[in-house]
Amino acid sequence: MSIGVHNIGQGCVTCLDHDEHYILTFPNGYGRQVNAVIGTFILNALSILTVPWIELGGECSINCSKTGYNASIVFHTKPFYGGKKHRITAEIFSPNDKKPFCSIEGEWNGVMYAKYSTGENAVFIDTKKMPTIKKKVRKLEDQDDFESRCLWKDVTYNLK
Repeated sequence: MSIGVHNIGQGCVTCLDHDEHYILTFPNGYGRQVNAVIGTFILNALSILTVPWIELGGECSINCSKTGYNASIVFHTKPFYGGKKHRITAEIFSPNDKKPFCSIEGEWNGVMYAKYSTGENAVFIDTKKMPTIKKKVRKLEDQDDFESRCLWKDVTYNLK
């Protein structure tokens, strides 16, 4: 009654203003309570119990080689009974430290709260209040062969 996508590999995010490059891994993606052709009657009957949803799950990391800062992130999947959807916990580490200076918890698509090693607690981010910013993407002809939009251009064209 679900489908999972296990993301492999890594991505690189560059902060141009600081000349910093962050290497990150990705969480897995899940479609829950998805109806299937096999056992349609049973699955349709069970899907009445809940509404289908998409969720992220698994462990990720973010590392900056320039600064040495890194983060460990866990996307928690919803338990079968009870529990909440879209939960996240994270720890942020200073260079060469084994103890985090900041721990984060909350919902990755809502509000996340930070607890600092100093004892301070604060809202880390409220994604519902963030403005939508149009992303900047290089023209297709300026991209390398294995950059995402160039690599998937035929698939994108045919999907449209």
